[in-house]
Amino acid sequence: MVDKNIYIVQGEICTVVGAIKRNSRWNTHTLLDEEQDPLLNSFSHLKEILNNMKELSDVEPNVFLRPFLEVVRSEDTTGPITGLALTSVNKFLSYGLIDANHEAAAEAIENMADAVTHARFVGTDPASDEVVLMKILQVLRTLLLTPVGAHLTNESVCEIMQSCFRICFEIRLSELLRKSAEHTLVDMVQLLFSRLPQFKEEAKSFVGANMKKLKMRAGGMSESSKWKKQKRSPHPPRHMVRSASGGLEQAPTTTLSNNLLSGGVPFIEQDSLSVSDSVASSMSIPTDSGLDTCSKATSREDLTDLDQSSSAATTPSTEPGRLYTQSEGRQVEHAQSASVESIPEVLEDGESVTEHSDSASLHDMDYVNPRGVRFTPQQTQRDGAALIPYSLPCLRELFRFLISLTNPHDRHNTDAMMHMGLQLLTVALEAAHIAPYQSLLGLVKDELCRHLFQLLSVDRMNLYAASVRACFLLFESMRGHLKFQLEMYLKKLMDIITSENMKMLYEMKEMALEALVQLSRIPSFVTELYINYDCDFYCSNLFEDLTKLLSKNAFPVSGQLYTTHLLSLEALLTVIDSTEAHCQAKVLNSSAQQDQSAEMVLAEGEGSTNDRTDTTTEASRQVNSANGQNVPEAHSWPLPPTSGHLMAEKMRLGRQDQEETEPAEKKEPKKPQRFSSCLPDSQELLDIRNKKKLLNSGTEQFNQKPKKGIQFLQEKGLLSSPMDNNEVAQWLRENPRLDKKQIGEFISDRKYMELLDSFVNTFTFRGLRIDEALRLYLEAFRLPGEAPVIHRLLETFTDTWHKVNGSPFMTNDAGFALAYAVIMLNTDQHNNNVRKQNIPMTIEQFKKNLKGVNGNTDFDQDMLEDIYNAIKNEEIVMPDEQSGLVKENYVWSVLLHRGATSEGVFLHVPAGSYDHDLFTMTWGPTIAALSYVFDKSQDDTIIQKAIAGFRKCAMISAHYGFSDVFDNLIISLCKFTILSSESVENLPTVFGSNGKAQIAAKTMFHLAHRHGDILREGWKNIMDSMLQLFRAELLPKAMLEVEDFVEPNGTISLQREETPSNRGESAVLSFVNWLTLSGAEQSGQRGPSTENQEAKQAAVLCIKQCDPEKLITESKFLQLESLQELMKALISVTPDEETYDEEDAAFCLEMLLRIVMENRDRVSCVWQTVRDHLCHLCVQATESCFLVERAVVGLIRLAIRLLRREDISSQVLLSLRLLLMMKPHVLARVSREVAYGLHELLKTNAANIHCTDDWFTLFSLIECIGAGIKPPASFKVTSTTPDIDTGAQSDSELSFHHPSEVSLDRGYTSDSEVYTEHGKSRMPRSVTDVDVTSSGWLVVGKDDLDISKVAASGSKTLLNPLVNQYSLTLGQDMGFHDTKSLIKCVESLSFIVRDAAHVTPENFELCVKAIRVFVEASLNGGYRTYEKKKNHKYDSQKSRVRRKPRDKEGASRRAKASSQRPSRSHSDDEEDEGVPASYHMVSLQLLDLMHTLHTRASSIYSSWAEEQRRLEPAGKKIEADSQTLWTSCWCPLLQGIAWLCCDARRLVRMQALTYLQRALLVHDLQTLDAVEWESCFNKVLFPLLTKLLDNISPADVCGMEETRMRACTLLSKVFLQHLSPLLSLSTFAALWLTILDFMDKYMHAGSSDLLLEAIPESLKNMLLVMDTAGIFHSADSRTGYSDLWEITWERIDCFLPNLREELFKQTVIPQPDPVPSPPVELVQPAAPCPPASPPPAQAPSLVPVPAAPTEPKTSSRPASPQDPPPPSTNGTDRSSPVPPSTPPMPTPVKMSPQISSPLIQSPTSQSPLILQPLASHLQVGGVPPMSLPIILNPALIEASCPAPRPPPH
Repeated sequence: MVDKNIYIVQGEICTVVGAIKRNSRWNTHTLLDEEQDPLLNSFSHLKEILNNMKELSDVEPNVFLRPFLEVVRSEDTTGPITGLALTSVNKFLSYGLIDANHEAAAEAIENMADAVTHARFVGTDPASDEVVLMKILQVLRTLLLTPVGAHLTNESVCEIMQSCFRICFEIRLSELLRKSAEHTLVDMVQLLFSRLPQFKEEAKSFVGANMKKLKMRAGGMSESSKWKKQKRSPHPPRHMVRSASGGLEQAPTTTLSNNLLSGGVPFIEQDSLSVSDSVASSMSIPTDSGLDTCSKATSREDLTDLDQSSSAATTPSTEPGRLYTQSEGRQVEHAQSASVESIPEVLEDGESVTEHSDSASLHDMDYVNPRGVRFTPQQTQRDGAALIPYSLPCLRELFRFLISLTNPHDRHNTDAMMHMGLQLLTVALEAAHIAPYQSLLGLVKDELCRHLFQLLSVDRMNLYAASVRACFLLFESMRGHLKFQLEMYLKKLMDIITSENMKMLYEMKEMALEALVQLSRIPSFVTELYINYDCDFYCSNLFEDLTKLLSKNAFPVSGQLYTTHLLSLEALLTVIDSTEAHCQAKVLNSSAQQDQSAEMVLAEGEGSTNDRTDTTTEASRQVNSANGQNVPEAHSWPLPPTSGHLMAEKMRLGRQDQEETEPAEKKEPKKPQRFSSCLPDSQELLDIRNKKKLLNSGTEQFNQKPKKGIQFLQEKGLLSSPMDNNEVAQWLRENPRLDKKQIGEFISDRKYMELLDSFVNTFTFRGLRIDEALRLYLEAFRLPGEAPVIHRLLETFTDTWHKVNGSPFMTNDAGFALAYAVIMLNTDQHNNNVRKQNIPMTIEQFKKNLKGVNGNTDFDQDMLEDIYNAIKNEEIVMPDEQSGLVKENYVWSVLLHRGATSEGVFLHVPAGSYDHDLFTMTWGPTIAALSYVFDKSQDDTIIQKAIAGFRKCAMISAHYGFSDVFDNLIISLCKFTILSSESVENLPTVFGSNGKAQIAAKTMFHLAHRHGDILREGWKNIMDSMLQLFRAELLPKAMLEVEDFVEPNGTISLQREETPSNRGESAVLSFVNWLTLSGAEQSGQRGPSTENQEAKQAAVLCIKQCDPEKLITESKFLQLESLQELMKALISVTPDEETYDEEDAAFCLEMLLRIVMENRDRVSCVWQTVRDHLCHLCVQATESCFLVERAVVGLIRLAIRLLRREDISSQVLLSLRLLLMMKPHVLARVSREVAYGLHELLKTNAANIHCTDDWFTLFSLIECIGAGIKPPASFKVTSTTPDIDTGAQSDSELSFHHPSEVSLDRGYTSDSEVYTEHGKSRMPRSVTDVDVTSSGWLVVGKDDLDISKVAASGSKTLLNPLVNQYSLTLGQDMGFHDTKSLIKCVESLSFIVRDAAHVTPENFELCVKAIRVFVEASLNGGYRTYEKKKNHKYDSQKSRVRRKPRDKEGASRRAKASSQRPSRSHSDDEEDEGVPASYHMVSLQLLDLMHTLHTRASSIYSSWAEEQRRLEPAGKKIEADSQTLWTSCWCPLLQGIAWLCCDARRLVRMQALTYLQRALLVHDLQTLDAVEWESCFNKVLFPLLTKLLDNISPADVCGMEETRMRACTLLSKVFLQHLSPLLSLSTFAALWLTILDFMDKYMHAGSSDLLLEAIPESLKNMLLVMDTAGIFHSADSRTGYSDLWEITWERIDCFLPNLREELFKQTVIPQPDPVPSPPVELVQPAAPCPPASPPPAQAPSLVPVPAAPTEPKTSSRPASPQDPPPPSTNGTDRSSPVPPSTPPMPTPVKMSPQISSPLIQSPTSQSPLILQPLASHLQVGGVPPMSLPIILNPALIEASCPAPRPPPH
């Protein structure tokens, strides 16, 4: 079967031949014509060949192409025919009829390119001609873009491009055609540069030769020339290489070239082209880049090493034996046509390309195609030239040409050409990664950057925009090689942005900003700016300057926001965005991953910029395969690719895998010298920046005065002192900011001769011609004008140059002369002043001047010629001298020099490396700009952008812990919420209708919730906002509900209602309200308008979403420092005269307390602060108010919550003492809250209280609150544990009760108070002294104090001052109390006592004492409270309602109409009737408690003692013996019960007596010994009987009679039951006489006969029992009766004279004389004193005991009402057992019966003798005497009464 392709070719032959024949010139149809005509002839030849073929691949491509190409080349064919031939050629290419793998393909392709680029035809009319040109473009595009195009040589590619450019720039052609040419070029450039990675850098030696060949030129066509007949011989069919200028010869072609030599760069070569061109061109020859990328082309010829690619000029170096000469018909092994992509790797061991650098060995390699056919490499020999596929040279030439098109200083370049050049360069930069190719990089560094920067200053927008775009691509991928170029570019952009020039278009500024935004979005670009410029000594602070510029530019001057402002903000935000992204990533990543990534990025080093070769998308690959290019079928017809880029991809895929040929190891990134590593740490950078600042100021000083600058740097330690010449020389060379003129003057100074040598030695002159070296030297400073100075400078230069270059001249002087001559020549050629006068020197003159100077011989003439030309063509520019283009050139060449040194090293760093530093520098300007934009903008998207910026800044500052940044942010946001600026009345409306404020509020709260950890100062602002919300009633209800103990539902709202106090005032109030109404309401509307209501709802909803409560609940997660700041902020809202509002303070206090409770796990860290604050609020308060009430409740709430925490509980309990320090009247007002709170506290936490001190605190509180007792003195005077109070004041210092204050509440001052006042001034202030003195006791002598001091070693003494134990009361001064508080406190006591677990050794005695206090308080139904209430009615309603604020603004607060809840009142009006009943219950309850304790005491103590024995702890031993029990438990309790027996209420009395009887006769008490029983009489029964003699209940006479009777009976019962132990007492007689005394009084006490009958009966009973016991009998006496018998009857006869007769009729005792003896005799009957005992107190003596009060009226019970002394525990009970060894005590004086007589005779006399306190019965050595309350005179009962009687009504 015949190949279908053959038919295609035959069809095309017919078409073209037909057209030729139809043409008017071909009229004759004879065969002869056909044969004669070469065109038709070749077609007929081809027909014959094809007829004999089965497969087209058997025919050489050249054979079937030649006839068509001849038609194209022929000058004689018309346009349409040429067009047909071109179409045919295009079809062959499109269908892939030319097999790329065919060995003759290269030649065929070359021919085709040549023919089409030199197409000739006869023009008809312009439109038809353009069609032909269009087809030419099409063929050229198809040719380059199909796989076979890879065979084209460098020259052909250049010509193809040139042809397209020519069409492009021919202005007479139609727009459409020119645009098509442009599109074609874009595709071609895309293809060529996309293939760049497949090429390898060629060796240096061939570059020059190549380039001469490939010089492309831009130029138009002359007007005269037409596209018609051009006389030109047809090209020979096998024409291969032609000159690159193959344009239309009539067209005067102009060649663009770059005639500005890059002066001074050592590797510049200068090539002159043919004279006819007369163009000087300069080329940079690249340094060898090593194994960068290897050649990657398609067919086997590609494998020739590209050193070979120097076209026909180079002779092939293949071994001749291996060449096959190719004949046209030659059959080769049949290879099916395969697409490029299917070509596999060359010979599997792909060592090949990289290793074989010599072309011979490469050509020896065989090539195997996909079907396994082996090809031997062979070259098509034509004219001795090898056809080598195009590679880097043509790309370089194309690149150079495109760059030359962009030169704005070249007058040939029109705008269109420059624009075209920029467009194609953009395509090239997009398609290829150019950096690895040194030859291309050289062009980029110099000409390209130069032209692009020059274009930035043109005022044509399209060129400006295109150059900005090209710059972006350049710096995105190649900034690592363009350090100083980038600096210059950014400076130019900044100049444009800040330009004030009116001509500067707004769009240009906008575009410059956009360019900055785009650049700063490149990952790590900004960081690199910072590292490479800000942290480089001699670069400008680009990052800092940019930040300043942008932030300044973000603030509109006019207040109007334009795009430029937003772009500036966006550029600023890029830093924030990227930093935030990195922070987020860090948060997410584990540290291990982080480490890896950092290493990887480092390893990539300079290669970290994107490699753009792999940009194929999956899609394009699919397209490729769909095109059938992958299928190696013989007849697959490939479609022409859609674009150059895709085609390049296919060519790449068809080649070997890239990985194999790429060098595996990456180069280590270069490290700038100033850094210690490639990733210097922040500290190092900081040091560099500080050093840079110093260097800059040193530079400035040097530029004024060199010596001063050097000196400054020496002082700062940057230059060594004394001066090191080498160091200074190096600094002068490397610092570009130094004034070159000053350098010249400094180094030429005679003082610094050595410095000049060092300076010259910093240059590398080796290998440089003398003029080149001189050029380099003179660029470094400004040559001074004086001849001797010039002489010195040049001499040093020539000496050095001569030395390093191996002395090329005869003498040094010869070099000096030549150098001088060069300078003269430079002046002569380029100095305008010289040129005006003379004609410039010629080469001959120059040579002549130097004749014989070289040591009497001549210099090398060629060298002189070169020098002359170099100087003539490029001036040696003296720094600071020229202007304009010359200066620009100079500056540019300096820039290139610096780039070539180590200074030009650009460090790439991983993204995010220095975010911390960058953020530190940018946050200020950024937040300011964000705030401004947020404030000024109304556009939603912009507001959202600003908010996003705020959030990101917050996230970063949280990540790095920048509190200052975060505070700043929060403060800014607070401003925008308008919460603090707006007045409270308008706030809901204004805030609710202001969307921006709501956004700000939500953001502020969101950030505070999220990053509260690092908030410090900002808390204050947030709390101010919260306060405003509170005032405006916008906070959620839940936040306003706070715990309360008294309210039934347990909560109370912080927002209290205003209540008009009385109806009477309402008119005034409503007038005031009317005055203070807000504007809206004044205008006549009754209520708020709908809009206002909606706004308020919006506000409430917004605040609800803000969730302010979360600040409190989440505070437990805050860092401690932040928490402390938050608490400080809350505490700072304290009373302040002007703006202070009680409710605000209460609100802040509540928030503070809730925060403390949330943080109870670490409360110890913040406790002191809170305690001090509460202390301030409570103790300093002078009147009760809502705030004080909240503080008190808060303190107790804290205690309830915190007592469970062991670490803090004791401190918390101590803090409760603050309550005791409050002013009494303030505390009274809050007593109910405290009582209820304490009850709660004990119920929840009794088990957590262990220490006596703590119990003491609690019981003292309960007593003060419930019973109205004054707080213990220890809380007033000194603190028991001062170490805890580290606050401003210790607890003790906080408040002294001044006695005068006390006396205000009471109508009298007790003696002890008066005494205490004096005592304080007199006595040394030791703790003990003060405690003793302040307890209100009479201190008898110094001894007592000493004893107390000794005893004070135990803690108990501190707490328990002396108590008068011979009284039923505790001697506490009772204030008035609140009934409900009393009841609640008793409930608390009951709770403790009822649960055995809560009664502990630590609290037992305190508990007993507390119960007794309440017994006293509740006595007679709390009569003192009840009475005083009439006078002290106060209504605490005031404390609960909002006081009208003082400040004027606050006065306008809206009045609140309805009362929110009934106000809480402590006035007991409603209870007046019920008072006795409630007290009745309390008293009975207390009785029951005392009885319970009394009965259980023994077992409780035994169990404690048992437990202690088991545990054996150190410390106080617990005894369970009867003495201990009696002292600390039974006795006080019996006294308490006894006191209730004296209650005015009959029921209570009777109940109490019953309990007392039970208690006294209980079994446990039987173990007591005589002494204890004696004290029972003295301390319990006698005081009781004394008290009952009073008229306690005048109303209930009968009841009282009965009570007295029961009491007497009880007395006799107890006496008789314990008679036997009592007899052992030495004081028995006194005891008995006292009992008789009471019998006497009771006989006459009552008005009824009840007692008259009962008493004698009891007495008879006792006497009989005693008599039976033989007590009255005595063997010694003369009568047989003892003295006691005598005394007894003496006493009884006073009131029952007949009793003796009745009982003992038989006994006769002589009556003694009733007249009283003188007092002195009284002492006689007393037993003699043992010498050891102290003398007894003399009763009659009127001399006061030392330190006793001097007033004559001394109460016999000197207990101070001011200082309640706790119950005694340390044996102040003087009747504690006496050791048996102690001799019996002397009987006190008062036993004498004579005393009674005067009393009876004058019952009302107040003899001072009797009033003096009597000596104690028991006087133990060293113990002070204590008075017994045995009062013989009924008239004195008044004095022993515990409190004043109710005054008669």
